[in-house]
Order: sequence, then structure tokens, then C-alpha cells
Amino acid sequence: MHTRHEIGWRGFGSDNQSGVHPKVFDAMARANLGHVGGYGADPYTAALADVVAQHFGADALGFPVFSGTGSNVVALSAFAGRWQSVICAECAHIVTDEGASPEQSAGLKLIQVPAPSGKMSPQDVAEAISRLRTIHQSAPAVLSISQSTELGTLYRLDELRVLVELAHAHGLAVHLDGARLPNAAAALGLSMGALSTELGIDVVSLGGTKNGLMFGEVVVVADSAAAPLVARARKGLAQLGSKQRFAAAQLIELYGTALWSELASHANAQAAELAAMLTRFDSVRLAYPVEANAVFLHAPAAVGAALAEGFGCQTFVVPERVVRVMCSWDTTSDDVCAVVDVVAKALAG
Repeated sequence: MHTRHEIGWRGFGSDNQSGVHPKVFDAMARANLGHVGGYGADPYTAALADVVAQHFGADALGFPVFSGTGSNVVALSAFAGRWQSVICAECAHIVTDEGASPEQSAGLKLIQVPAPSGKMSPQDVAEAISRLRTIHQSAPAVLSISQSTELGTLYRLDELRVLVELAHAHGLAVHLDGARLPNAAAALGLSMGALSTELGIDVVSLGGTKNGLMFGEVVVVADSAAAPLVARARKGLAQLGSKQRFAAAQLIELYGTALWSELASHANAQAAELAAMLTRFDSVRLAYPVEANAVFLHAPAAVGAALAEGFGCQTFVVPERVVRVMCSWDTTSDDVCAVVDVVAKALAG
């Protein structure tokens, strides 16, 4: 029988390369039985509301969307008017990997601040805000923070609290790009709410596809008063699914159980194991601390080429030239050893 891909291949280029967790597949199959209402008027979307409230507070509401980019654009456009600006890290996903969607779809200006290890400092954020205070600049409306960061590092509670208070003091809303929020929460031993809405973060783009889902993310607003803005933005930006039950069913299976924490913790542990093994080579060193499920390496060019060919890994140049190796919810110790073997052969070659 013809197969469309090599089933035994294991990817480390992105945690999007992994498949769907079997429990999530089963949840979708159960949701497929019979007919229900469309566009969110279904029992799965209703049940998801309870799951969101359990994680993010009684007033929090969740809006399922198709993709991470869609989640970010919906969230930002609900809190920033066209031609207003969003302050974010220079390596933020909304800057480097979303095809100018915030600009094209929502008419937003992105103001980048330095983030040497993926994290913005209060000083740089304050300076950016101060530069945008005259009629000649785009008015700042949102501070966008990624957790975990695009460089695999984590903001601690005190760091987040300072940024949130700074933004609110200047009238900005705070958005959290939580594509890998489960990995951050698992690594820090905290709830997702403790890292977001409990600190005063206004809107969260909560990921799913990087942690075992087929598709589907959810925009979470801390204050139900903002719900109409998000609902309108979701529809206007083509992120409202007619058969929304399938996204909701997946999200319930992941976040309505302990599955999200189990999968994120596993991916984090595999990244830590991989980093420990790779740094035994004298010519390989970590570019940033390994705090979630990403490993960034300074290594000879031969290593980067071998990792790209064997595992689909990418070389990034923001803010410096590094090779990224991503662990997934289903990465095994054998997979990790295979990566180490390829690196060893590249260095010996």
C-alpha cells in the first residue's frame, strides 16, 4: 500500500511535526456521532467554557480558533484598533513567523524591543512606550509577551508581574502568546492561570497543536466584558469554525484532564535529556538555557546540516545564528539518542 510519508521518521524541527495524541483522536471520533448545532452552538463548546473557567478564572471565556496565528491576530485585534501598535520582543512569533498577518489582517504596527534571551526587560518596554506618546507615532495599545519564549526560555512570576503592571500603568492591555504555555506551566510547577490571568493578563492565545492536538487553539479573555470584541474579531478574521465541536472536543480532552501537563512535562524532560547529552561534545554548546521543550545550539556548520537533513531542524538568525532542536509530546529516549548519534557522526566526519 502506498504511504504518503515515512512512518518511522522522527522530526525535531518543530513540535508541530508530531502527530495527534490517541485520546484526542478518540475525542474527535465521539464528537463525530450524530448532529449538533453549528458555529459553537453545541454541547462541546458549552463544556469547554467550564474548562476555561477552571484554569483561568470564573469570569474567563474561551473562543476556539483554527490556528496559532489566527489566535494571536484575533486576540490582538480585539484589544487594539487599526493603526495602533503592539509592543513585543524582537524575536516574537508575531514578528518573525506570521507572514505579516497582524499588519495585513488587523492593521497593527509591531514595535520590537530587544530580547537577548527571548525576554523583554521592563526598561526596554518602558522606553518603547515613551517613544510612542506623541501624535507623530502609532498609539501603543497592547504589550504582547510569549511564554515560553521563542528562544525556549521562561518568564518567572515576578518578571511577568512587573511587565503587566508597567503596561497597565500606561493604559496598555497585555496579551500572552501561550502557544507553549503548557510547557511553561509544567516547567515552573504552576497553573496556567497563575502565569496569566491571575497576574492581570487580559487575553491569552492558548495553544493546542504543539501539545497533541490535530488543530485548534483558544483565545481566552480574563474579563467577560471583552467577549463581544473577541467574538466579532474571530468572525471577521475568518477564525469561527462552522463545525466548532471538533476543536472544542480536542481542547476539552487536553485541558479538561491532566493530559496537557503530562504531555508538556514529557516534552520538557526529553529536551533536558537531549541538552545534557549534546553538551558533552566540546564543540557544541547551548545558546540559551533549556527551560521548556526547545534546545538551541551553537555548533559547527556540519552539525546544523546533519540535523536539518536527518530531523528537519532549522537554523535561526534572531537574534543570533543558532540551530533549534524541538522535542514533542511523543519524543522518546531512542529519538534523543538518534539525534546524538547524528551529531557525533557529523563531528567525526
